[in-house]
Amino acid sequence: MFNINTIEMSTQKMGNPAVVGLAGFGLTTLLLQIHNIGLLGIGPVLAMGLIFGGLAQFIAGFMEQKLGNNFGFSAFTAYGSFWIGLAIIWLLNHFEIYSASHTDVGWYLVAWALYTAILTFASFYVHKAMAITFVLLEIGFILLIIGHFGFPKMNVVAGYELIFCALSAWYMMASIIINDLAGKTVLPVGTAWAQKAK
Repeated sequence: MFNINTIEMSTQKMGNPAVVGLAGFGLTTLLLQIHNIGLLGIGPVLAMGLIFGGLAQFIAGFMEQKLGNNFGFSAFTAYGSFWIGLAIIWLLNHFEIYSASHTDVGWYLVAWALYTAILTFASFYVHKAMAITFVLLEIGFILLIIGHFGFPKMNVVAGYELIFCALSAWYMMASIIINDLAGKTVLPVGTAWAQKAK
């Protein structure tokens, strides 16, 4: 026999995990850049790197997997791991367990820039807002890499540039929430820069 409660649950609308993933990514990125331009200590960034940018984004990624979204699954779990990994590096440095140099962190950023390059290309098939966010993120990683390999002023330049990346992620978050509540497109995300093969 069919269970009516099971049927009702299976047809119930599910929330979009991207609203949490994008929120966590945007907020933690924003805080780090405010730190990079010299206005904020590392403490709040560390806390959010572990909880919101890290754990919450990680959970959002696994929820994307259940929806069959490879892009969201990869992006949110990866960047959640990025934030947790970066927080661990800071903690290891602080407690003098293992001191990572600027060059060490630079190579960490190189690896993430390479990964981000793949997702940047993939984002061209999503929509304009996603592509812009990833292009800004890739540029930001490149600037940070230069900053960590001997040109520290570029970290400040990256700080200002990546603020726009964070706000772009929040724009996508806002578009999902507001468009859903309004029942119409209030905040457009634009068409994809590249089209799927038919």
